[in-house]
Amino acid sequence: MRAVQVTTLDGPDAVSVADIAEPTGDGVLIDVHAAGVAFPDALLTRGLYQYKPDLPFVPGSEVAGVVRSAPEGSGLAAGDRVAALTGIGGGMAEVVLATPDLVFPLPDRVSFEAGAGVLFNDLTVHFSLRERGRLAEGETVLVHGAAGGIGTSALRLAPVLGASRTIAVVSTEEKAAVARAAGATDVVLVDGWRDQVKELTGGRGVDVVIDPVGGDRFTDSIRSLAPAGRLVVIGFTGGEIPTVKVNRLLLNNVEVVGAGWGAWWMSRPGYTKTQWDELAPLFADGRLSAPEPSVHPLEEAGTAIASLENRTAIGKVVVRLR
Repeated sequence: MRAVQVTTLDGPDAVSVADIAEPTGDGVLIDVHAAGVAFPDALLTRGLYQYKPDLPFVPGSEVAGVVRSAPEGSGLAAGDRVAALTGIGGGMAEVVLATPDLVFPLPDRVSFEAGAGVLFNDLTVHFSLRERGRLAEGETVLVHGAAGGIGTSALRLAPVLGASRTIAVVSTEEKAAVARAAGATDVVLVDGWRDQVKELTGGRGVDVVIDPVGGDRFTDSIRSLAPAGRLVVIGFTGGEIPTVKVNRLLLNNVEVVGAGWGAWWMSRPGYTKTQWDELAPLFADGRLSAPEPSVHPLEEAGTAIASLENRTAIGKVVVRLR
């Protein structure tokens, strides 16, 4: 089978496409149509992620495709359309082997390309808003990096989970259009964003901030919270890991909380199924729109991964295998 391979830790540009053996063993064998690309994939190509697989390895942690075979009693059968998590790596290949509890039926109205972009981002955002951000009905959510994969996911999910308003923070007018298409109620540019948010909210601030960026806007995010507001830290695509002056948390009784979805579900068997059981019906009946990813052919996997690293990615990024 064809697969993307990382053979040296020289970054996304050094990845290649190779013919390797198909996986074997117990589990659900899936003919992959598309594989999602995430920020950890870029870190893995440079050996900068906390998990460091032996070379060579196949990146990618989420796929969508058709079941070729499945264990008896798994509830899955050959021909089923599915999305699946593959762990840290292995996804950017024409065939993957996944554990049954990490394989999810894909609603017919969700394409394979969109399905490959659903699990990592939407389940992360669902966890961030539900568990960590404790989003309540009628609250306002501010989203940093709003034109990226996590950002567009947050804009799509927040209204379905109860938010009455979503404010997107973006760096360009092009990205502003992407945020609006994803459902943002309001869009502000990075330059002067805090003052714009203050004006939009009548000085009150926002209830929840979704932050996959970090960097120098972090302190202003705390200042932008309404009383009892929550800043949810998802990642640091901006590069710099910020620090918190905890006296700022006292002023308005606000919180800064981490959202490490992977660590959460890995220690709670069945948690991802619970998430999918809530989201799948919303996809099936159209209440939740599927992502509209940027799709790259397999031969451009390096470019796809690089777009996460250099922050040129628009929406979710996906590699097409078939």
